[in-house]
Amino acid sequence: MLNTFALLIWSAPKLMKSYHEQALALKDALIQRRRDFHRYPELAFEETRTSRIVAAELQSLDMEVITGIGQTGVVGILEGTQDGPTVLVRCDMDALPIEEENDAPYRSQEAHKMHACGHDGHMSIALAVAKMLHAGREHIKGRIKFVFQPAEEVGRGAAAMIQDGVLGNPKPDVSLGLHLWSELPTGQVVINDSPFMAGATIFTIQLTGAGGHAGQPHTTIDPVAAAAQMVLSLQTIVSRNVNPTDTAVLSVTQVQAGDAFNVIPSHATIKGTIRTFLPETQAMIEERMAAIVHGIAEATQCKATVDIQNLVPPVINSSEHAHRLREQFSVIAPQYTYQNDLKLMVSEDMAYFLDHSGGVFFLVGSGSNGKNYPHHHPKFDLDEDALVVGASILAAAVSEYVF
Repeated sequence: MLNTFALLIWSAPKLMKSYHEQALALKDALIQRRRDFHRYPELAFEETRTSRIVAAELQSLDMEVITGIGQTGVVGILEGTQDGPTVLVRCDMDALPIEEENDAPYRSQEAHKMHACGHDGHMSIALAVAKMLHAGREHIKGRIKFVFQPAEEVGRGAAAMIQDGVLGNPKPDVSLGLHLWSELPTGQVVINDSPFMAGATIFTIQLTGAGGHAGQPHTTIDPVAAAAQMVLSLQTIVSRNVNPTDTAVLSVTQVQAGDAFNVIPSHATIKGTIRTFLPETQAMIEERMAAIVHGIAEATQCKATVDIQNLVPPVINSSEHAHRLREQFSVIAPQYTYQNDLKLMVSEDMAYFLDHSGGVFFLVGSGSNGKNYPHHHPKFDLDEDALVVGASILAAAVSEYVF
């Protein structure tokens, strides 16, 4: 039976007390759960311990729980008592192959594995939201589908879950998610209704020459020299071919060749990533890349191949849903600050869920109290006050559709 406070909340959702109060009451539990996930990080598609904990937490709330979706993904369905929409709440679970350099008591206990992007906080927030909304289950119109996704860091987890049917039975009407962001102060929320995060592709260039003695380069065809020219020339695509009012990034991140100081190798490999918002920009970059690579290869007598693989599309929020949530947040959570004009060149496979159902992916600042190392840094950490902000904002977002 709901207590008096809960009845006040769930009988008048538009005039409710702030979800901040409920999240604040769960702060110790939020921190404890986040730190446990942080101590025992698991990489993409290896999230077995994490999935067991998530499934157990959802089962304790009498949800229908499905495991093994997309290998290690977990789905929990909180069914309401009245007809209404299906709201998908997506949360990522995987860590990164990074050796942690923090000295915190909750530092990673796993060698070369670390939650250096905030997914430990995301899981803690999503589980708290499930608990908060479960308290008003009898007032839910429709259902909430909590999706705990593996392998976001490699851009493959969302697609794997979708392939396993996560978007069916029931099909979501709207998808919501958040990301804690260390570059923003705690208490700031970004909810953008334009293309928000860039799409990502990865490229591999293979060069073949003719190896030989480093003291006799005239007897060889040097793929290292060709690779060096390519790395420099590829940078001109963004600076000289992309419209300055558009945005794109082309980064060469790996150059591999040779095993000895006195041998010119026969092969060299260049790898990197492209980030764009517009498909026409992506197509132009791919065309220019092919022209530059093959042109330099011909000039240096090498053979070259270019392989480009699309990883994730851009994250594009629905203008309708973003506007709806901004209006709600300003009324029930005025203690936070909001902005809607930020674009990021990082990528997120939340894009796949938004492409299928529409919705919003937003940022919650977590960089106060000196916790402002960038994401993917070995000293990355969260201001844990941001967990309360995230839980209250996410719960409020979901409630806009089901109460």
